[in-house]
Amino acid sequence: MKVLFLENHPMWIHGLPNGFRALGHTVKISGALTKSKLPWLLKTFKPDLVISMGWTPEHAAYKQNWVRKYVASTNIPHVYWATEDPTHHESFSLPYVRTVKPDFIFTICHSMVSNYKKMGIRAAHMDFGYHPKVHKEGKAVKSLKRDIAIVANGYSRILKIYPKHFRIKSIRNLIRPLIQDGKRVDFWGKQWEMMKPILGIRIPSKWIHGYLPYPDAHKVYNSAKIVIGPQNQLTQVTQRTYEILGSGGFLITSDTPEIRRLFKPGRDLVVSSSGEQTRKLVDYYLRHPEERERIQKQGKLAVRKHSYTRRARYMIRCLQKYKII
Repeated sequence: MKVLFLENHPMWIHGLPNGFRALGHTVKISGALTKSKLPWLLKTFKPDLVISMGWTPEHAAYKQNWVRKYVASTNIPHVYWATEDPTHHESFSLPYVRTVKPDFIFTICHSMVSNYKKMGIRAAHMDFGYHPKVHKEGKAVKSLKRDIAIVANGYSRILKIYPKHFRIKSIRNLIRPLIQDGKRVDFWGKQWEMMKPILGIRIPSKWIHGYLPYPDAHKVYNSAKIVIGPQNQLTQVTQRTYEILGSGGFLITSDTPEIRRLFKPGRDLVVSSSGEQTRKLVDYYLRHPEERERIQKQGKLAVRKHSYTRRARYMIRCLQKYKII
């Protein structure tokens, strides 16, 4: 098939599209959409399938209208991957779907599938993944060698809106006790300098390194002794869970039912359910590098079945089952 992805953001163009390429399909990334560019792409590339995903500048309200107008007029199947569920289901996913009217929806949240079906839109669950050419094992980078690292955004603004969000509990259990103890954690990502209202303690400015280009994240995972990975929900895992393990990183994350369903704590990764437990785990694994290495190797093996090549194959099977393609 020829598959057109309506996206330009690094977080999305290096994942699922690579999965389709690995299966032998011809993939085109739209780049930044304009009113004239979208119909030109449809006319010249002549895709068999159009895919949009996430929540990026390519989902601006005026661009949604273009997608609806031009894609619908071609009768080319349009699939949307709702990666903002469930947090932004009401505020973004549903309004987007109502405007764009895709032919099929994949959502990272099991419980949202029925919501879309009630709207008369066929839907299925599909989780995040990783691509081994992007998140890969490699030699440690000298300038990135750290005891403890985190690559993620703070999302201070969003967490103020959702004070009961599980991510707050996760970062308080995984990050706050280390900062309280003065144990250095190096942060790559946005908004960490604004996290005192959430964490209750200020992160030293020297520990904050700002935005890291998405394709470079694996270099931190390759170089840090311990990578902290917060979770957003009890019922699903973050994309970075797969990416850290795929890069051969040693991951400490929150103890959730979904983490335990997908991976085996103590074998593939390490989990914590409290600040005190985090302290003990960090101290223990910093002193036992041979155990860290054993878990890193097992984690890399365990995550293989979550590659984007497998996700792409699953997506195609679902679309064939529902006669979308």
